[in-house]
Amino acid sequence: MTSYLYELPTTGAISFSDVCVDPTATYITDIADTTEARANLRVALKENKRTDQNEKDYLRLVKVLDDYIPRLYGLLGCIDSAEMSLKAEPIFSWRTTLSSNLFHNSPRISIPTFATEVVFTLLTYAFSISNLARAVVHSLGRYETERGISDTERKAKDERLTFAVTLLCKAAGIYEHIGKQCLADWEKERDRVVSLGISYPRPPDLSREVVIGLSKMALADAQNLAIRKLLSKAAFESTITPGPPLPKSHPSPALVAKLHLECVSLYSSARSLVKTPGASSGGSDETGEEVAPELRRYLADEIALHGALARKWLGVDAGEHGGSNKGGVAVGFLAWAKKELEELRSGHLSGGVMDNDREKEMRERRKARVQEELESTNTFLVGYKRMNDTMSFQPVPPQAELQAVIPAGLLAVAVKPYTKPVPAFGPGSVEYTRRQAEDLELLSSEGAIDTASSHSPSTPGASAKSYAGAEAYY
Repeated sequence: MTSYLYELPTTGAISFSDVCVDPTATYITDIADTTEARANLRVALKENKRTDQNEKDYLRLVKVLDDYIPRLYGLLGCIDSAEMSLKAEPIFSWRTTLSSNLFHNSPRISIPTFATEVVFTLLTYAFSISNLARAVVHSLGRYETERGISDTERKAKDERLTFAVTLLCKAAGIYEHIGKQCLADWEKERDRVVSLGISYPRPPDLSREVVIGLSKMALADAQNLAIRKLLSKAAFESTITPGPPLPKSHPSPALVAKLHLECVSLYSSARSLVKTPGASSGGSDETGEEVAPELRRYLADEIALHGALARKWLGVDAGEHGGSNKGGVAVGFLAWAKKELEELRSGHLSGGVMDNDREKEMRERRKARVQEELESTNTFLVGYKRMNDTMSFQPVPPQAELQAVIPAGLLAVAVKPYTKPVPAFGPGSVEYTRRQAEDLELLSSEGAIDTASSHSPSTPGASAKSYAGAEAYY
């Protein structure tokens, strides 16, 4: 079980001192530090591009972004509050890794405004977090099927799996924030800049439909891992005694089926969004690009896989808890699941030629999982078919009849809403708030002194009238 592996973008260099004016010279050091933080991001992205997949350090990249993003928001806060101004419209260069053109590479484009920088930076942040979650899962291996693993070791790896789920829910929240908030701001800036006659391309990476689709995909990937954690103990016990009957530790097969059905719903929504006209070809008039085909193929394969697994567990539920009159239903669902898994294994569903090593790795891992699930499904099918043929003697319902009794899905994870970080400097920052508090305290103290002065004698020489006969000249 794994998640989508993003190709991370690269970006061109920029010096914020070349575009920002600090009239009071308050933020000279902060501007330089922000330029340095972005340069660190640029270097980290380049190194990631050159590093082999198994050696990529996504945690380091997330930390670099955690350093840069509060500084970027600090810069924006100063510009919005007029504590800084712009010398000229900044131009940011980014490689659009969600896009695919005629030559199937990731094109580099230059787009103006800080709103562009915010969107691409947060997209890169979400990509990195998603890839970090994937790396965490990959490091665990198929631990729940290792016969020699202790209960303590399995629980420790379960916790790591939970961490990966949390990361994907966080990534889903970042995508949602970009789609609902950042792209609205970006579109306003786009309208302003286009009215000035400046070129402002819109690749699919900057499509609201695509980004919201990525949020749904990240949530589905998180649910996929949550299902794995739910089944980890039962999977270990089933390794020793596979097939029916289920071990006592096994969660409800009907519940597992509903969880897989919700994955189907989320992946289907994501695929519909990335295939909408505005997403798949809305940028084509300007850039000749559409959403990368490996992303669409990934979604198609996940829809097929989770649909088959839902039918597998519906069959197991009928075989385990349906009684003798559900023997035919169990065989029907499991035979259906087996057929779909065989089609997925052969690669007949999503089709297409794999464009790169990244997609090849994802397809190979899925193929291994499909093979494992196919063997498990066949074991259950053989067991329940034998029972039906020798004990229940129930007819196997047609596929249309089985389709009619498939329940709705159930969501077990939730998007973790993204909250913008406290700016590193400028309005809203800790230092800025502290200075404001000190200024208010100083004003309050000065006001108290003025009030005290107004109640004291103010006529010159007043203190000299204290002796007898003062000012009595006679």
